[in-house]
Amino acid sequence: MNKFSKKFYLTGAAGRMECLLDLPDAEPRGIALVAHPHPLYGGTMENKVAQTLARTFVSMGYATARFNFRGVGESEGVHDHGVGEVDDMATMLAYMQEQYPGLPVALSGFSFGTFVQAQLQKRLAAEGRAIQRMVLVGTAAGKWAVPEVPADTILIHGELDDTIPLHDVFEWVRPQDIPVIVIPGADHFFHRKLGHIKNLVMELWEK
Repeated sequence: MNKFSKKFYLTGAAGRMECLLDLPDAEPRGIALVAHPHPLYGGTMENKVAQTLARTFVSMGYATARFNFRGVGESEGVHDHGVGEVDDMATMLAYMQEQYPGLPVALSGFSFGTFVQAQLQKRLAAEGRAIQRMVLVGTAAGKWAVPEVPADTILIHGELDDTIPLHDVFEWVRPQDIPVIVIPGADHFFHRKLGHIKNLVMELWEK
């Protein structure tokens, strides 16, 4: 949990959702949602990459929310292979937009969370609802059927990722012609490389 995170609960289709909210010091300039890695392999909203993404968006002035996927921590339900998890993320988005109406929305995720956020973005686009931008770290290409993402999506991957090989990410993104930022020496969990994620997102966000 980040230092000033506030815990709250929502009710999703599978029951209680355990959530965390991080707020900037000033009035929020936007809403950011963060999705954590695979729940069946130890992924939680306390994951270091998810926390780094949350801290990054808060530092940029965004009201930032994340939650434990089904069956993780105090969240009820069981893992739904990304289907119910997208529904739950949509529930989170609706709640945040009620609390902070009219603000732009950023979607971010790590590993399995990238699949969830890309699916949510696809759903929103089909409904004619635009988001501001996406940040995907360790995109789960090859593991999951990650849909195409907007051309300005910030994609960050580790050179030495042996969970989601860089080759698979290139195969997924090549037809979309979107650059991938590769962190030299970084593994899947970006051990000792987390600072690069924050610095890159902050540098590129307005570009």
